[in-house]
Amino acid sequence: MITSAGPVPDAAGPVIDLNADLGEGFGRWTLTDDEALLSVVTSANVACGFHAGDPSIMRRVCELAAERGVRIGAQVSYRDLAGFGRRAMEVPPAELAAEVAYQIGALEVFARAAGSRVAYVKPHGALYNRTVHDAAQAAAVVEGVRLATGPGGPLPVLGLPGSLLLAAAAEAGLVAVPEAFADRAYAPGGTLVPRDRPGAVLATAEAVVAQALAVATGGAATAVDGSPVAVPARSLCLHGDTPGAAALAARVREALGGAGVRVESFA
Repeated sequence: MITSAGPVPDAAGPVIDLNADLGEGFGRWTLTDDEALLSVVTSANVACGFHAGDPSIMRRVCELAAERGVRIGAQVSYRDLAGFGRRAMEVPPAELAAEVAYQIGALEVFARAAGSRVAYVKPHGALYNRTVHDAAQAAAVVEGVRLATGPGGPLPVLGLPGSLLLAAAAEAGLVAVPEAFADRAYAPGGTLVPRDRPGAVLATAEAVVAQALAVATGGAATAVDGSPVAVPARSLCLHGDTPGAAALAARVREALGGAGVRVESFA
């Protein structure tokens, strides 16, 4: 069993991955500036059609990511296009496992056609938050990842530090990769502040950059009540649907470099 932890220190300083949610459009509707973000991030969480994304978008994002050497991740979700995957849903574990495997397999077709591969899996939205504390749903996601295992072996799973998802992944022999969020507020216990509450998304670029640096260099953030919260992360997420996300990501990456943090993929 191998578990990734972070941030990763070495003689040259800490190392962290920078990921973003991409491909979050559908048909003529677009949300994320995929091309601009792919010039900054090292890992791309690609929507697989359940909360956003369609075959054409998935193919295009995989091609762009492969061209730029960005790792491709399957961002799996509840089947909820209307709610952007952010609504709570009750899905039986066996059904959820099959749907997770289905999404990974669909993205793998386009990743391989682009000369790359799916390198990891990250749940999206309501599924991500549910697997923090729901053992059955966490186990179902892990089972879906195992169902989708190809010649390269089981895929790493990206999730919240201390979540049941990462615990289930590690128990199943998968690489469990803890991640932090540069642009989301934390509750004192280390979970994310729900999006329907004030202050859930950090309001200024300065706050986002400050949190990114704190996590990457010290493995900690400041919770909404002002208390310190440990966030030992190997990957740092910026949401692609945040206004000005590409410019913000570039600013975060520049700040990380200036602080001696090496930005490179975990996969």
